[in-house]
Amino acid sequence: MRFFLLFSNLAKYMNVLIILGHPDTKSFNHAVAQTCISQLEANVHSVFFHDLHAENFNPVSHVNSKNSEIKLDPQIQLHCDDLINSDGIIIIHPIWWGQPPAIIKGWLDRVLLPGIAYKFITNEVEKHIPKGLLKAHNAIVLNTSNSPYHKKDSPQESIWKNNIFNFCGVKEIEYRNFCLVKESDDARRNQWLKKIEDLINTTFPKQ
Repeated sequence: MRFFLLFSNLAKYMNVLIILGHPDTKSFNHAVAQTCISQLEANVHSVFFHDLHAENFNPVSHVNSKNSEIKLDPQIQLHCDDLINSDGIIIIHPIWWGQPPAIIKGWLDRVLLPGIAYKFITNEVEKHIPKGLLKAHNAIVLNTSNSPYHKKDSPQESIWKNNIFNFCGVKEIEYRNFCLVKESDDARRNQWLKKIEDLINTTFPKQ
Protein backbone atom coordinates (compact mmCIF):
# COMPACT_ATOMS: atom_id res chain seq x y z
CA MET A 1 0.00 0.00 0.00
CA ARG A 2 1.37 3.39 -0.94
CA PHE A 3 0.64 6.79 0.56
CA PHE A 4 1.78 9.53 -1.84
CA LEU A 5 1.69 13.17 -0.91
CA LEU A 6 1.44 16.06 -3.35
CA PHE A 7 3.18 19.27 -2.43
CA SER A 8 5.28 21.96 -4.05
CA ASN A 9 8.83 21.10 -2.96
CA LEU A 10 9.18 17.58 -4.35
CA ALA A 11 12.96 17.51 -3.96
CA LYS A 12 12.93 17.30 -0.16
CA TYR A 13 10.48 14.56 0.70
CA MET A 14 11.57 10.99 1.41
CA ASN A 15 10.12 7.63 0.48
CA VAL A 16 9.93 5.49 3.60
CA LEU A 17 9.23 1.76 3.47
CA ILE A 18 7.29 0.23 6.39
CA ILE A 19 7.18 -3.55 6.82
CA LEU A 20 4.72 -4.91 9.40
CA GLY A 21 4.84 -8.52 10.53
CA HIS A 22 1.97 -9.20 12.95
CA PRO A 23 -1.24 -11.11 12.11
CA ASP A 24 -3.57 -9.40 14.61
CA THR A 25 -5.01 -6.11 13.34
CA LYS A 26 -5.85 -5.16 16.95
CA SER A 27 -2.28 -5.66 18.14
CA PHE A 28 0.01 -2.98 19.49
CA ASN A 29 2.22 -3.62 16.46
CA HIS A 30 -0.57 -2.32 14.22
CA ALA A 31 -0.96 0.75 16.43
CA VAL A 32 2.80 1.31 16.06
CA ALA A 33 2.52 1.05 12.27
CA GLN A 34 -0.33 3.55 12.12
CA THR A 35 1.59 5.95 14.34
CA CYS A 36 4.58 5.73 12.00
CA ILE A 37 2.42 6.31 8.93
CA SER A 38 0.60 9.27 10.48
CA GLN A 39 3.78 10.96 11.65
CA LEU A 40 5.59 10.44 8.34
CA GLU A 41 2.62 11.94 6.50
CA ALA A 42 2.58 14.85 8.95
CA ASN A 43 6.25 15.38 8.10
CA VAL A 44 5.34 15.41 4.40
CA HIS A 45 7.01 12.14 3.40
CA SER A 46 5.66 9.34 1.21
CA VAL A 47 5.09 5.87 2.62
CA PHE A 48 5.39 2.43 1.04
CA PHE A 49 3.43 0.30 3.53
CA HIS A 50 3.33 -3.48 3.47
CA ASP A 51 1.28 -5.42 6.02
CA LEU A 52 2.71 -8.85 5.20
CA HIS A 53 -0.17 -10.84 6.66
CA ALA A 54 -2.81 -8.70 4.96
CA GLU A 55 -0.98 -9.24 1.67
CA ASN A 56 -0.74 -13.01 2.25
CA PHE A 57 3.00 -12.72 1.75
CA ASN A 58 4.55 -16.13 1.11
CA PRO A 59 7.71 -16.43 3.24
CA VAL A 60 8.88 -19.69 1.65
CA SER A 61 12.00 -19.41 -0.51
CA HIS A 62 12.55 -21.52 -3.60
CA VAL A 63 15.67 -23.12 -5.06
CA ASN A 64 16.10 -20.49 -7.76
CA SER A 65 14.96 -17.52 -5.68
CA LYS A 66 18.45 -15.94 -5.67
CA ASN A 67 19.09 -16.55 -9.36
CA SER A 68 19.14 -13.10 -10.97
CA GLU A 69 18.22 -14.61 -14.35
CA ILE A 70 14.88 -15.94 -13.04
CA LYS A 71 11.91 -13.56 -13.30
CA LEU A 72 10.66 -12.61 -9.86
CA ASP A 73 7.15 -13.28 -8.62
CA PRO A 74 5.11 -10.04 -9.12
CA GLN A 75 4.62 -9.61 -5.36
CA ILE A 76 8.34 -10.00 -4.69
CA GLN A 77 9.15 -7.63 -7.55
CA LEU A 78 6.89 -4.97 -6.00
CA HIS A 79 8.61 -5.35 -2.65
CA CYS A 80 12.03 -5.17 -4.30
CA ASP A 81 11.04 -2.04 -6.24
CA ASP A 82 9.80 -0.33 -3.08
CA LEU A 83 12.96 -1.33 -1.22
CA ILE A 84 15.21 0.02 -3.97
CA ASN A 85 13.31 3.33 -4.10
CA SER A 86 13.22 3.89 -0.34
CA ASP A 87 15.23 6.58 1.43
CA GLY A 88 14.37 5.06 4.81
CA ILE A 89 13.10 1.76 6.18
CA ILE A 90 10.98 0.88 9.23
CA ILE A 91 10.53 -2.73 10.37
CA ILE A 92 7.82 -3.55 12.92
CA HIS A 93 7.42 -7.00 14.45
CA PRO A 94 7.02 -8.90 17.73
CA ILE A 95 9.70 -11.08 19.27
CA TRP A 96 8.44 -14.67 19.42
CA TRP A 97 10.66 -17.37 20.90
CA GLY A 98 13.55 -14.92 20.92
CA GLN A 99 13.37 -14.10 17.22
CA PRO A 100 11.22 -12.43 14.52
CA PRO A 101 8.14 -14.25 13.20
CA ALA A 102 8.68 -16.52 10.20
CA ILE A 103 6.98 -14.04 7.87
CA ILE A 104 9.64 -11.40 8.63
CA LYS A 105 12.48 -13.87 8.14
CA GLY A 106 10.85 -14.96 4.89
CA TRP A 107 10.61 -11.33 3.75
CA LEU A 108 14.33 -10.91 4.36
CA ASP A 109 15.15 -14.12 2.49
CA ARG A 110 12.95 -13.34 -0.51
CA VAL A 111 13.39 -9.56 -0.88
CA LEU A 112 16.93 -8.71 0.25
CA LEU A 113 18.35 -10.41 -2.81
CA PRO A 114 21.79 -10.20 -4.41
CA GLY A 115 21.71 -7.47 -7.04
CA ILE A 116 18.89 -5.78 -5.11
CA ALA A 117 20.20 -5.26 -1.58
CA TYR A 118 23.85 -6.27 -1.93
CA LYS A 119 26.49 -7.74 -4.20
CA PHE A 120 29.95 -9.23 -3.78
CA ILE A 121 32.97 -7.45 -5.18
CA THR A 122 36.63 -8.42 -5.36
CA ASN A 123 39.04 -6.37 -3.28
CA GLU A 124 42.74 -5.68 -3.87
CA VAL A 125 43.79 -9.09 -2.56
CA GLU A 126 41.28 -10.96 -4.71
CA LYS A 127 38.87 -11.70 -1.87
CA HIS A 128 35.13 -11.39 -2.27
CA ILE A 129 33.58 -8.86 0.07
CA PRO A 130 29.97 -7.67 0.33
CA LYS A 131 28.90 -4.26 -0.92
CA GLY A 132 25.54 -2.85 0.17
CA LEU A 133 23.32 -1.54 -2.61
CA LEU A 134 20.41 0.05 -0.76
CA LYS A 135 20.16 3.82 -1.05
CA ALA A 136 18.34 4.12 2.30
CA HIS A 137 20.50 5.92 4.83
CA ASN A 138 18.29 5.40 7.90
CA ALA A 139 16.40 2.43 9.30
CA ILE A 140 14.28 1.94 12.40
CA VAL A 141 13.43 -1.45 13.93
CA LEU A 142 10.51 -1.48 16.38
CA ASN A 143 10.02 -4.70 18.34
CA THR A 144 7.54 -5.76 20.98
CA SER A 145 7.90 -8.58 23.48
CA ASN A 146 6.34 -10.13 26.55
CA SER A 147 9.68 -10.96 28.13
CA PRO A 148 12.01 -8.51 29.88
CA TYR A 149 14.44 -6.86 27.47
CA HIS A 150 18.10 -6.70 28.41
CA LYS A 151 20.14 -4.88 25.79
CA LYS A 152 23.39 -6.69 26.50
CA ASP A 153 21.74 -10.14 26.34
CA SER A 154 19.62 -9.61 23.22
CA PRO A 155 21.00 -10.51 19.78
CA GLN A 156 18.19 -8.72 17.95
CA GLU A 157 19.75 -5.26 17.80
CA SER A 158 23.10 -6.62 16.65
CA ILE A 159 21.51 -8.82 13.98
CA TRP A 160 19.44 -6.00 12.51
CA LYS A 161 22.31 -3.52 12.60
CA ASN A 162 25.31 -5.62 11.62
CA ASN A 163 24.02 -8.68 9.82
CA ILE A 164 21.22 -7.05 7.86
CA PHE A 165 21.21 -3.29 7.43
CA ASN A 166 24.95 -2.52 7.53
CA PHE A 167 25.50 -5.47 5.20
CA CYS A 168 23.05 -3.92 2.73
CA GLY A 169 24.51 -0.42 2.95
CA VAL A 170 22.21 1.25 5.51
CA LYS A 171 24.40 3.22 7.91
CA GLU A 172 22.13 4.72 10.57
CA ILE A 173 19.93 2.25 12.48
CA GLU A 174 17.73 2.87 15.49
CA TYR A 175 16.48 -0.13 17.47
CA ARG A 176 13.70 -0.07 20.07
CA ASN A 177 12.10 -2.89 22.07
CA PHE A 178 8.83 -2.26 23.90
CA CYS A 179 8.08 -4.66 26.75
CA LEU A 180 6.18 -6.08 28.53
CA VAL A 181 3.28 -5.46 26.16
CA LYS A 182 0.91 -7.92 27.79
CA GLU A 183 1.18 -6.15 31.13
CA SER A 184 0.99 -2.61 29.74
CA ASP A 185 -2.08 -0.39 30.10
CA ASP A 186 -3.33 2.27 27.70
CA ALA A 187 -1.35 5.00 29.43
CA ARG A 188 1.89 3.07 29.06
CA ARG A 189 1.19 2.25 25.42
CA ASN A 190 0.42 5.88 24.66
CA GLN A 191 3.78 6.81 26.19
CA TRP A 192 5.47 4.33 23.87
CA LEU A 193 3.60 5.70 20.85
CA LYS A 194 4.70 9.23 21.78
CA LYS A 195 8.32 8.02 21.90
CA ILE A 196 7.84 6.53 18.44
CA GLU A 197 6.48 9.86 17.13
CA ASP A 198 9.56 11.58 18.55
CA LEU A 199 11.84 9.00 16.95
CA ILE A 200 10.15 9.51 13.57
CA ASN A 201 10.56 13.27 13.91
CA THR A 202 14.25 12.87 14.68
CA THR A 203 15.00 10.30 11.99
CA PHE A 204 12.66 11.57 9.24
CA PRO A 205 12.06 15.24 10.12
CA LYS A 206 9.78 17.57 8.27
CA GLN A 207 11.79 19.37 5.60
